[in-house]
Amino acid sequence: MSLDKPSVSYVCQRCGNCCRWPGDVIVTPEEIGLIAKHLDVSETEFIENYTRLSANRKHLSIIDKENGSCLFLEGLNNCKIQSVKPDQCKGFPNKWRFDGWRDVCEAIEVQGIEEN
Repeated sequence: MSLDKPSVSYVCQRCGNCCRWPGDVIVTPEEIGLIAKHLDVSETEFIENYTRLSANRKHLSIIDKENGSCLFLEGLNNCKIQSVKPDQCKGFPNKWRFDGWRDVCEAIEVQGIEEN
């Protein structure tokens, strides 16, 4: 369900544009465990090598590449951790958005589709 239109949802087209938008991708302790296992590293190694303190200094966030894109974005639109990506990533653009998201996001607006 959309934030602004309850009868509308957006279906992600995996364009990767949201992954190139700089900012915090917060990871929860549960997500840290899943991602670390997926990458075949310890949770400590994941935290030390793949996360940073978020801007509000209250959470851990995935490190950005120098250009601001997600560390796990490979090529134009391949997510290295797709099967275990954080809920924040799964929720875009239906549960949260950044200013100007519609200018870059290729998600398709659909009526009456319930979110998984």
